[in-house]
Amino acid sequence: MCRVKGPEGGQGAVIPASNVKHLMLRHDVVEAATAGSFQIYAVETIDQAMEVLTGMPAGEADASGAFPEDSVNGRVQARLEELTELALAFAKAKEEHHADESD
Repeated sequence: MCRVKGPEGGQGAVIPASNVKHLMLRHDVVEAATAGSFQIYAVETIDQAMEVLTGMPAGEADASGAFPEDSVNGRVQARLEELTELALAFAKAKEEHHADESD
């Protein structure tokens, strides 16, 4: 895919750090990596991979389990809270609708 798109740079692959010792690359991939048009990111955690893929910090939870708002995990946490509120509101409305029908 990188060859089709051209050598724009910023392209690469994320691999588990434990696989680095077994990594075998074609000659053209090694050349592209040496030239800086292809990167190989060896990561140890999903958070590290998220940072590579998004360009923003993954974020670490504080003592209460909250993540910084400007982090990937913070955004995920905020969205999950929104979806939970929507689900609870839906369940409540459904319950009220069934209560009205039984009256």
